[in-house]
Amino acid sequence: MRLFVAIELAEDVRRAAEDVTRKLQRKFGESQRARWVPVEDMHLTVRFIGHVHEERVPAVLDALTPPLTLEPFDVALGRCGVFPPHGPPRVCWIGIDTGLPSLTALHNEFNARLLPLGFEPEKRPYSAHLTLARLKDAPRGAAVAVRDAVRTTRVRSARCRIDHATVFESRLSPRGSTYTRLLEVPLI
Repeated sequence: MRLFVAIELAEDVRRAAEDVTRKLQRKFGESQRARWVPVEDMHLTVRFIGHVHEERVPAVLDALTPPLTLEPFDVALGRCGVFPPHGPPRVCWIGIDTGLPSLTALHNEFNARLLPLGFEPEKRPYSAHLTLARLKDAPRGAAVAVRDAVRTTRVRSARCRIDHATVFESRLSPRGSTYTRLLEVPLI
């Protein structure tokens, strides 16, 4: 089973992200093959866990269950960008302007809870972002156009209060991922 921990976003924040998606779709037109994230699936990943064998799932969920000793906090959308920073763009995203220290604290806490179970943290630093699209086989020379389109796309102000994290199961299919909520971890 594929697991990850994420922050679920309020409707207003998801709608602001959906507005950005529409703008980028118009700018890209048919020039980019992109898999756009449906608005109902938009979330902020705090800790990707990956594949967990069925027999280990209860222990993982037990480790993640205790409430988080972190006060509820706000997140606000920031500017658009792409990954990787150089070469052909593979992911279009919206960054976070407000709430980064709290999101990083959540990330670090979940790393600490999973480490005794053998789940090593990623080597690269945590980067809070809302994925909008994954780009496939960008045409040669399209990187500049994609980066310009993303850089010039404005995100309307949107924020929401975060009072819990959610553990999800992710199922992959040719039509995209489907997510199932397994556990909510409250912030106190």
